[in-house]
Amino acid sequence: MTEAVLPRADRSSLWRLIGEDVHSVFDRDPAARTRFEVYTTYPGVHAVILYRLAHPLWRRGWRWLPRFISYIARIWTSIDIHPGATIGRRFFIDHGAGVVIGETAEIGDNVTLYHGVTLGGTSWRRGKRHPTLRNGCVVGAGAKILGPVTVGTGVKVGANSVVVGNVPDGRTVVGIPATVVKTRRSASPNPHGVDLDHHLIPDPVAGAISCLLDRIRVLEQEVGTHGCLPGGTDPENECRECDAKQVCEPPDQSAVPAAERAIAESA
Repeated sequence: MTEAVLPRADRSSLWRLIGEDVHSVFDRDPAARTRFEVYTTYPGVHAVILYRLAHPLWRRGWRWLPRFISYIARIWTSIDIHPGATIGRRFFIDHGAGVVIGETAEIGDNVTLYHGVTLGGTSWRRGKRHPTLRNGCVVGAGAKILGPVTVGTGVKVGANSVVVGNVPDGRTVVGIPATVVKTRRSASPNPHGVDLDHHLIPDPVAGAISCLLDRIRVLEQEVGTHGCLPGGTDPENECRECDAKQVCEPPDQSAVPAAERAIAESA
């Protein structure tokens, strides 16, 4: 693990690391009930255990056997973790299907990935070509983080976002390409400081469209028009049929949950 980017790896025993991985499931998945259930039915845990077995072999210079172990893990769990990747403590992959972690990826402690996440490369050259995720990151379902970028401590990546640049600590990013939309930290993170409220994020595109609609209404009032018909000045000049009334009309703020309103206003 690169010392300049992530802390020096703890020399904990293999079984202690696996035990911490399993224990972290109970902090981040309310559906988890018993250790036996987690060990026997969680594909993300199975993939991480097999990675923990393969990675020491890779570091000792073995190549075929750790790759074969990762291949078995991919067939068994639909999760592809290269044995050369560097992964910290208490790592959790929720649901798991479709997760890909490349050879030079570096992942800190207390990181959570959801299904469909890719930590991929953007070059065919050897050397560092995959992302670095610092401690406490949460990456939403279907997100792609591409290239040798650094995602800072406590960052949340929205579902289906594509990250192609560095992200500062404590930010939330969404979109294609991903952009920063929030800097506020959760008021109630879990015991390890992981903020799983990655669904409470504003939509920057919707915000921009809402701003444009507000400006259009102001311009219509200035020129004395009403509705969508040229020269219309009366309410009957409104569109007779509209499939996007919920977009054009101002939203009913009373129907929006208070938590979401607060986040939208702080974005």
